[in-house]
Amino acid sequence: MTTTTPDSALLTHRHGTDGDPGPWSADELERRLRALAAGRYHDRHPFNQRMHRGRLAPAELRTWVANRFYYQCNIPVKDALILSKLPLPAQRRSWLRRIQDHDGHTDGDGGIERWLQLGEAVGLRRAELLDQRHLLPGVRLAVDGYVNFCRNAGVLQAVASSLTELCAPSIMLTRLETFPVHYPWIKSAGLSYFRGRVPQGRRDGSEALGWVRDWARTSEQQEQALAALSFKCDVLWSLLDSVQGAAGRQDHRSA
Repeated sequence: MTTTTPDSALLTHRHGTDGDPGPWSADELERRLRALAAGRYHDRHPFNQRMHRGRLAPAELRTWVANRFYYQCNIPVKDALILSKLPLPAQRRSWLRRIQDHDGHTDGDGGIERWLQLGEAVGLRRAELLDQRHLLPGVRLAVDGYVNFCRNAGVLQAVASSLTELCAPSIMLTRLETFPVHYPWIKSAGLSYFRGRVPQGRRDGSEALGWVRDWARTSEQQEQALAALSFKCDVLWSLLDSVQGAAGRQDHRSA
């Protein structure tokens, strides 16, 4: 499996002859979180690199869309688990927006619906996505692992794991720029999920970062926050490892 390489200098406090150097400032913690996200986000994965350069075949795009749909469906599930851990009504009301963003306020609304429209735009039938017939075992394992992490972790770690949102607007903008150029056969309406995620990611990333800055006061808490974000980066990377492996097997069979 291809993995990103953790930067131990980012993840841990240095313990020298003077013992525990104490916690970082909130600004230093934020710097490390942002550096970790930027260096390990899945926009660097070879599959996404090929996607954004226009090098994916239609079948490869369909494999990605079908498998990423399982992740999309579980986003509101993990967010409901995180919401249940939040101690304040105002925090729960705010986090509820994330669930509504994906589940929608009514049927036919929300991010899951827009991902179904993307599936149709790349040539998949809704039934193919909804019955999970194309779901790869490695993708299921990665996504279920993330949901279970959010179920079992403390509130700080669960919220910190969502900080990949800091990078989400950038990758969505990249897709909005590159898909019409490299994949003109995909109708513009099918890209509505990417459009919606730009402002949502900015809002959600900023909110979660503010909470983590406030909550992670001790060295241990700060390292837990970084480890949680590192784990989430590995989840997204592992998902693409599985998709890339399936695409490689398709190429081998067609050769």
